[in-house]
Amino acid sequence: MNWTDVLLEAVIVSVVVVSLVSNLLVLLCFVQSSEIRAQVPGVFLLNLSISNILTSTVNMPSTLFGIALRGQPFGDAFCRAVSFLETFLTANAMLSMAALGVDRWLAVVFPLSYSSRLQYRDALVVLGCCWLHSVAFSLAALLMSWGAYSDTYASCSVCLAGGARSAGGAGEFAVFAAFTVLFHCSTFALCLVVMCFAYLKVLRVARLHCRRIDVVTVQTLLLVVDIHPSVKERCLAEQRKRRQRATKKICIFIGTFILCFGPHVITRLLELLPQVSVGRDWGVATRCLSYAKAACDPFVYSLLRQQFRKVLGGFGNRVLRQDRYLISTSAGRQSSSSYDTSATDDFPIRMVT
Repeated sequence: MNWTDVLLEAVIVSVVVVSLVSNLLVLLCFVQSSEIRAQVPGVFLLNLSISNILTSTVNMPSTLFGIALRGQPFGDAFCRAVSFLETFLTANAMLSMAALGVDRWLAVVFPLSYSSRLQYRDALVVLGCCWLHSVAFSLAALLMSWGAYSDTYASCSVCLAGGARSAGGAGEFAVFAAFTVLFHCSTFALCLVVMCFAYLKVLRVARLHCRRIDVVTVQTLLLVVDIHPSVKERCLAEQRKRRQRATKKICIFIGTFILCFGPHVITRLLELLPQVSVGRDWGVATRCLSYAKAACDPFVYSLLRQQFRKVLGGFGNRVLRQDRYLISTSAGRQSSSSYDTSATDDFPIRMVT
């Protein structure tokens, strides 16, 4: 028994469970709240959650079986379909994150004209462009027959059957290398640049607002002479938290994107070099790390926000009230039936007396 494989299998199972539960909760919030459905970011969040659910139900189990069996778990046709889905869902998820970053930039930097700059139909157009971009690369890889099982990543992925350097000759390998570089540059690199630009603009505006609030806070503390020291200390502590809040959120947005997708993308680019050989354990580990983004996204973008927590809390309260009503109704029926039975049993005795 290979303990590395056991550990990787446990990681994938954990990621599948967390990803399915959290993304289904996002879909539940989308169904339960008309306010979330009416907002423009809701379109991108819905697209991201559906992509993560498909990844959790198709690609992750395929990799899990590949690790367990140490070989191709399914037939070639199914493997090509999984490879197509992997390329499409990965690109679609990355572009959805970039679209969410642009949405935040427009909402924070242009608050007065945000509703006119990005309307619901504009979000649908952006979503259609994301799908077209993802389908184009997926179809290109499928038509070139580059969807096959890769033992390096223990999954069906975009690769040359028989090895990246030996199969198909130098000409096909050059085309495959160009496709790989173009794909990662137009997905990972492009989305990273867009996210950095958008969130840094948001951070700049947030710091400007913090400075204005800090000026008002300091002036108030100077004017109020008889303020208690504990109140003053709480005001200063809140001021420090306010400065760090936006920075922490933006670091989480960009940091999780780089940490989860970066190692796998860099590995896929480095393995194109003739002097680089990627080990199976490292390749599967980077694949698991990219899968972990599907479990992080619901918490990073949705579930920790007050709006989603309020919807989940209201739904939970309705379910609990319904359960209490059913329990009380069943208890009332049992008590009434027991009363009727006891009255029927006592009837002959009363007749004799």
